Amino acid sequence: MTLSRRHVVAAGFGVGAGIVWCPAQALSDELAGALRSFTGGARTQEGRVVFDIAPLVENGNTVPVTITVQSPMSAADHVQAIAVFNEKNPQREVIACKLTPAMGKAVVSTRIRLATTQQLVAVAKMSDGSFWTHTVDVIVTLAACIE
Repeated sequence: MTLSRRHVVAAGFGVGAGIVWCPAQALSDELAGALRSFTGGARTQEGRVVFDIAPLVENGNTVPVTITVQSPMSAADHVQAIAVFNEKNPQREVIACKLTPAMGKAVVSTRIRLATTQQLVAVAKMSDGSFWTHTVDVIVTLAACIE
């Protein structure tokens, strides 16, 4: 079978698309262990959590983050806790906050330090016992927390 230029070009695009559209990497064992510790081994679901952080960070010493969870924040349906975990900092848990319905909104903003390029996971614990997550990859050009 003779390959034409069209077949070679089409194959090249196919391979390139496969590389670009590959699924996100699985969580590292240490990061997954930290999440299990927070959730008590309960199943987590993607959704309801919005992790607002720049995908490219110039300086890892002070990185602004905002975590927003979709919730009516009523007595019957509210966010009880929000936590952020990282893949490569010396300590896996970056922040953990407890919330009540009296807060009105499920939004947490702060600044964190990032040792290097890594995955971050925000987890929200709901009043019904469910856990919702959002995972992001962050590229850090000037590392912090390396001691």
